[in-house]
Amino acid sequence: MILDHLHCFLCRHSLPEWYDAIAARAEVLPLKKGQVLFTEGEPATHFYFLHSGTVKVHKQWGEAKDLIIKFAAPGDVLGHRGMGREQHFPVTATALEPGTACRITTEFFLSSLKMNNGLAISMMMLYATELQEAERKMRNMVHMDVKGRIADALLTIRSVFGADGEGNINNLLTKQDISSFAGTTYE
Repeated sequence: MILDHLHCFLCRHSLPEWYDAIAARAEVLPLKKGQVLFTEGEPATHFYFLHSGTVKVHKQWGEAKDLIIKFAAPGDVLGHRGMGREQHFPVTATALEPGTACRITTEFFLSSLKMNNGLAISMMMLYATELQEAERKMRNMVHMDVKGRIADALLTIRSVFGADGEGNINNLLTKQDISSFAGTTYE
């Protein structure tokens, strides 16, 4: 297996001496557009490290609605929200475009944290950053009007997907995805 040391969060934050252990236990998965990596409620048995492509992380909200929690880009970690008491994924991850991801078992990830202080610190910082972002989004949901939430969502989407020379967002999300991310109705 070829490791992507540039984009893989696990590789970037692990000791070079740990690369052989990662190569022996990791599985690189090709992702197809629309492919579900894991589903809300499933046992959290694996962690994913996105190498290429984009993924939406979403949660069931009502009977036929999803709330998009975040968009993941190359270098992001997926599945880490399943750690804790429950050991079940509280969200679903779905590929928005073709890409690749590295998958490892939860047991190997915990061993990696014990052996790589830099990885443990980076994960702690990731959780802290995601907590701050979640608190910011909650504040915006309560205090911003719909137009403000949509504008904020578009700025976040642009930071994840980038923009072309004319300032247009590079990814073609559906209006439903944008409204699900902004916490508004499609209309």
